[in-house]
Amino acid sequence: QVQLVESGGGLVQPGGSLRLSCAASGFTLDYYTIGWFRQAPGKEREGVSYISGSVGSTIYADSVKGRFTISRDNAKNTVYLQMNSLKPEDTAVYFCAAARSSWVITNRSAYNYWGQGTQVTVSS
Repeated sequence: QVQLVESGGGLVQPGGSLRLSCAASGFTLDYYTIGWFRQAPGKEREGVSYISGSVGSTIYADSVKGRFTISRDNAKNTVYLQMNSLKPEDTAVYFCAAARSSWVITNRSAYNYWGQGTQVTVSS
């Protein structure tokens, strides 16, 4: 059974850091691109960062470039999102998702498997 489970969310002050984890089971990350998406109240779900299954190519949204880092540990079948210099506008539910592709893809419709999401709140 394919499953993605996010963890690591929470409440943090502006300027703080969090590391999100996305643990995969039922499939091997090597052949999948993993994307992190987020959805704030009243807004559409948006892509934040992606990492390919083949060579680990990455893509970041302009809004998080330089602050967030995506990485993967294939031995643990887990993808991470290190979030630094957090801002109130980063507040959202963060989801990880998997697409069967060796290359990075940003088209949300290509992602077949989704986690349940983890809440990130940036507030003083």
